[in-house]
Amino acid sequence: MPRRGEIWYVYTPGQPDDPHQPRPALVISEDVRNAMRDDLIVIPVFSRGRLGPTRVALPAGAGGLGSDSVLFCEEITTIDRDFLADGPLGRPLGWRQLDQVVRAIRRAVGEVVSEP
Repeated sequence: MPRRGEIWYVYTPGQPDDPHQPRPALVISEDVRNAMRDDLIVIPVFSRGRLGPTRVALPAGAGGLGSDSVLFCEEITTIDRDFLADGPLGRPLGWRQLDQVVRAIRRAVGEVVSEP
């Protein structure tokens, strides 16, 4: 079962940037939800991208990633569990990184979020 904070390879069929190959995504939905539902809430991971208030940088090695990457938290989405390709890539992200992700999601939906 996928767990919150893990990075998995997922298929994203029908997305504008769909390269027809799996891409990494962070599972952000709670473990209880993941056990009960057929879908997962995920955030796509990109190998490059401009940082901003709704994006979180991940260093190489975080979650099993092979290179420095960026989470695009404004592109949070749900995927059917059938679209999981492989994972987890490594250990789950730590609580500090997950806190950054949650704060970026809150900014993406228009909430004013102060820095910790």
